[in-house]
Amino acid sequence: MNTAFWAIVPAAGVGKRMGAEVPKQYLEVSGKPVLQHTLERLLSVEAIANIHVALGEEDGYWMDLPFNDHSRVRAVPGGRERADSVYSALVHLEDRAKSDDWVLVHDAARLCITRGDVLKLMDTLRDDPVGGILALPVSDTLKTVENRHITGTPDRRQVWRALTPQMFRYGLLRQALSDAAAQNRLVTDESSALELAGYRPRIVEGRPDNLKITRPEDLPLAAFYLERQCYE
Repeated sequence: MNTAFWAIVPAAGVGKRMGAEVPKQYLEVSGKPVLQHTLERLLSVEAIANIHVALGEEDGYWMDLPFNDHSRVRAVPGGRERADSVYSALVHLEDRAKSDDWVLVHDAARLCITRGDVLKLMDTLRDDPVGGILALPVSDTLKTVENRHITGTPDRRQVWRALTPQMFRYGLLRQALSDAAAQNRLVTDESSALELAGYRPRIVEGRPDNLKITRPEDLPLAAFYLERQCYE
């Protein structure tokens, strides 16, 4: 049987740093909610069999998006932390996904993801036993800091910015997240869970316009990127 590709979009967060009454994934950019842009970008990749969107318990906005009856989109309960939401979606996939299938986890607030980058990730890692992530090499000089004082300057040649999607084998990802939770280890992305399990995920260089909405000033920048991408 062919290996299938599934996607998970954790969308249970509230985005406190935005300071908005509406969760950031439902803020409007270029006439659409952020999450709608994100899902439309992922749906443009025909190889993705289904997208599981993990929602907050009191989400009152999802029903207004045009995906409630979409054949390739399924809403599932999310959790308190990102890892909880991803794990919940993985459990809901267990009746359909095989252990060696691929799962792409993508941030709800990364609305500028391109079809080309997703396909690049899939093609590069297709035969990998574990998986990997989209990432960008760091160009700035970095500092380690303690109590607002600089403690060191790491070699930026060894540092990359983690992006999404992050793509891993279904069985490995589920087990790694389960083990991290059992050990009470907080993981901020899927790669860190695999790293804790002893794996070394691969890096696939992505586009610099794969922006994540975090602060209010990110909204007009995302609108600019979306407009520019239409002409590329």
